[in-house]
Amino acid sequence: MSKITWKPGNFLNPVPVVMVSCGTMEKSNIITVAWAGTINTNPPMVSISIRPNRYSYNIIKEQKEFVINLTTKELARKTDWCGVKTGEKVDKFKEMNLHKEKAVTVKCPIIKESPVALECKVKEIKELGSHSMFIAEVLAIRAEDKYIDEKGSFDISKCDLIAYANGGYYSLGKKIGKFGYSVQKNQKSIQKIKSSKKQKKLNNFKK
Repeated sequence: MSKITWKPGNFLNPVPVVMVSCGTMEKSNIITVAWAGTINTNPPMVSISIRPNRYSYNIIKEQKEFVINLTTKELARKTDWCGVKTGEKVDKFKEMNLHKEKAVTVKCPIIKESPVALECKVKEIKELGSHSMFIAEVLAIRAEDKYIDEKGSFDISKCDLIAYANGGYYSLGKKIGKFGYSVQKNQKSIQKIKSSKKQKKLNNFKK
């Protein structure tokens, strides 16, 4: 197996595809973004990158707020439509039968149909070229309670989230492990060996 060399490009795939809501409850818009990411833990910070010619660009730049709404398999068509159409000409909430909910910390509406919404406050804007990066702090997270288990943990695997890769939308597969599971396996094996040795010594002592 051999690799070929391509010219530089954005080939980091897959990436999350999200619907970013902006504006106010009265006058709002949705922009679909595939260039979104986590950049800091404390304080919690994220980023979205938008072309300056997009309708939502100036709304977010002036208001310095937005909401990242995670998308699901059920929302895939609406997610794509909101990325193709411009809010300058259509009301995306109305056309896609999406419903607004009030946020806790920002003026932007939350998309009711989204399982998770991140309320964000812009801290810095980096003009990078084709896109501008909006670096923002996450002020609050709104999560659908039906995905929260009896222990109070959010089971994101039940949301049926989608991702974006090389021009296509893909549903995420089943969970195959958790952070640190490779080490935990080793620890369990070591513990098992230790227990076995301990039992063997105990048996020898009894003899």
